Amino acid sequence: MKATRITKVAVLLVASMWALQVLRAQQPGNKPANENRKEQSQMTNKKVIMLIEAKIQPQRQAELIEALHQYLPLVRAEPGVEAFYVTARQDDPNTVVFYEIYKSQAAQDFHLQQDFTKKFLATLKSAQAGDRVRTNLVELGKE
Repeated sequence: MKATRITKVAVLLVASMWALQVLRAQQPGNKPANENRKEQSQMTNKKVIMLIEAKIQPQRQAELIEALHQYLPLVRAEPGVEAFYVTARQDDPNTVVFYEIYKSQAAQDFHLQQDFTKKFLATLKSAQAGDRVRTNLVELGKE
């Protein structure tokens, strides 16, 4: 009986939300809800997807790996981080490859403002043997 009551409440909530969207769309000057969502997804919710490669000095690799052990759990717990992987190239273990996906530019900006990110980037920069190579990617198969 309790499950039935919860189901009825959930149905009422969904119906109420739908009705509010319909009413808002009918008010002068408002666009249909799907048009607003489409505009938002193109502007503020566009994913940021990156592939970054960094050549690491062999004598600094252990230090970088230790820093990663502290850094990765913090990054992966951030709101807006969909994926964050750090790997090494199989043919060149001194080349570290970052694969990062953020829900939006705002999520990536938030990530870059964190003290632990600034600390890790300083460690990475001092361990690098050259400049990082960043490739911006776009998702295929989306609307």
